[in-house]
Amino acid sequence: MSFKLTYSTMFNPPEEMHTRFDAALAAVRAGLGREHAMFVDGADVQTGSWIEKRNPTDTREVLGRFAEASTQDAARAMDAARAAWPAWRAMPMQERLGLLRRAAALVEERVYELGAAVALEVGKNRMEALGEVQEVADFLTGYCDDFERHGGFDNVLPDDPLADWRSHNRSVMRPYGVWVVITPFNFPFALAGGPTAAALVTGNTVVLKGSTDTPWAGRLLAECLRDAGIPRGVFNYICGGAAVGSSLVEHPHLGGLTFTGSYAVGMEIQRKLFGRRFPRPCIAEMGGKNACIVTASGDVSRAASGIVRSAFGMGGQKCSALSRLYVHCDVADELLEGIRTQMQALRIGDPTQRENWLGPVVNERAYRRFAECARRLREGGSVLAGGEQLREGGMEHGYFVQPTLAELPQEHALWREEMFLPVLTVCRVDSNEEAMRLANASDFGLTAGFYGSDSEVAWFHENIEAGVTYANRPQGATTGAWPGYQPFGGWKGSGSTGKAIASFYYLPLYLREQSRTVVE
Repeated sequence: MSFKLTYSTMFNPPEEMHTRFDAALAAVRAGLGREHAMFVDGADVQTGSWIEKRNPTDTREVLGRFAEASTQDAARAMDAARAAWPAWRAMPMQERLGLLRRAAALVEERVYELGAAVALEVGKNRMEALGEVQEVADFLTGYCDDFERHGGFDNVLPDDPLADWRSHNRSVMRPYGVWVVITPFNFPFALAGGPTAAALVTGNTVVLKGSTDTPWAGRLLAECLRDAGIPRGVFNYICGGAAVGSSLVEHPHLGGLTFTGSYAVGMEIQRKLFGRRFPRPCIAEMGGKNACIVTASGDVSRAASGIVRSAFGMGGQKCSALSRLYVHCDVADELLEGIRTQMQALRIGDPTQRENWLGPVVNERAYRRFAECARRLREGGSVLAGGEQLREGGMEHGYFVQPTLAELPQEHALWREEMFLPVLTVCRVDSNEEAMRLANASDFGLTAGFYGSDSEVAWFHENIEAGVTYANRPQGATTGAWPGYQPFGGWKGSGSTGKAIASFYYLPLYLREQSRTVVE
């Protein structure tokens, strides 16, 4: 198809996309309930302990049983990755990139089947799921192209100015070794595949630990890499809880780590890595409490569309989701009415069905947390729309909740907490300066949105404290980054490196520099 799927173009796909997804969904459903092994040292590995994954849309449906790793299994994976590293890093660049481009092609060939599995596992709609899978193909090809474009980050430098000697210099970037990738539940394919791609392209080997809420996606990624011909031990997939994650962080073979998840866990990992005999690099993306500003000059209709998509898409379970809205008093009533109108039009239900835009939250913990947040919103605030769990109309066996809009006083605690739910809090402001002060009054700085006049956009970019910014964007106020179009990374408590995923500066994070001088 000539259609290019990204998070910005998913709103009006060709009919063929729906037809192919429906066929793939039927095929995937026919195989539900199977047992799935870990993937270590090029082979399937059973552990005797299982994670039973149920569909969050209908918890009566078992998607599969997945091997659960122990700390001993994690150590075996680390040993396999360590043993495979010398040959992988020594492989000629074009041969290594050829294998990874083949993996990208396989992901793209399987995009509908993989997307159907992700939709079932996470509870996201078909377009979000397809977009997540396609993103991995773009990560793989994009990182291969970037590494090739930079010549493997091997640069010749001038000779020393010596009269009687020839002193040749060069700067060479080299891989660290075994790279651990720890992923969250919300983008289990993309946030596994993206860091894995970067680590493998740069010559590291990988141990991937998936979330116990979403064990299927990592297994499917392992199959794509296996079928592409990646040598045994170069990529290993395990799934386990906090103890398994801690054992990977503390393992002596660890060369570096990419973590996506909560601020508390990310900071704990970084302290551990810097508290060892010598520090290990850590690329940590630790969430957000993302803000949007709407000025008196903003296009209210455009703002309402972008706000609803970013605040409630995938049930607010994105680190980039819009959580805080600061709107000028002059346009607040009009904007809030527009938001409520669009919220009423949202179709909620089985997200694999074409007509439904919003599915369930991921698990019972999130379902209970929503009820608690709704209670707190009503204490000192005003719920303008939503705020209820949904238990009727075919949703009684899933974790469905209403998108929620609430006005809160500035001192309310929920302005500071990352809820990871379809909840948007609103504050009216008297000036752009007040809005900016409040938007920046957060420990996080991942994404931010803005709706205002052309003359105000430069002011927004100059003053906002966030790594990813969007101005006057109806496709999403704070969400929608795509490889090759928008680098994605956070400031302050949202990120550890100050560099962004799929940016000009990302691949060097997986490498260490060696200065080489040879005298003839």
